[in-house]
Amino acid sequence: MALTGCSSGSGSGGPDITVSGAFMPQPVGDMASGFLTVANSGGEGDKLTSVTSAIADEVTIHETKDQKMQRVTSFDVPANGELNLERGASHMMFMGLKRQLKAGDNVSVELHFEKSGQVKVELPVKEATYNPKHH
Repeated sequence: MALTGCSSGSGSGGPDITVSGAFMPQPVGDMASGFLTVANSGGEGDKLTSVTSAIADEVTIHETKDQKMQRVTSFDVPANGELNLERGASHMMFMGLKRQLKAGDNVSVELHFEKSGQVKVELPVKEATYNPKHH
């Protein structure tokens, strides 16, 4: 079971962020991808503006459109909605991994939101072919 990160929802109708379903397929080489779902049960939208992790030199966020991956500066997290980072679609890219990761490891990341601030999340490393839709 993945650990969940939460923002400190103030109850003021602002964003109320929770994170679930986080995982990283076991990387091959010095790059990896990461996936998760960000839910916003608050009445105000937010934006995921960046991701940081001590495991990589750089973490970027990408979307896939027309089967082409492109870097983006942010992802919208709609009010009372979700942002899904999943295989074949929007995702995180970890470049310049500082050590080899294998299934069973955990990777700590910080998600940076425009309004909700930082949310810490653990990404369990799964086998390279892992797909939550089939487990």
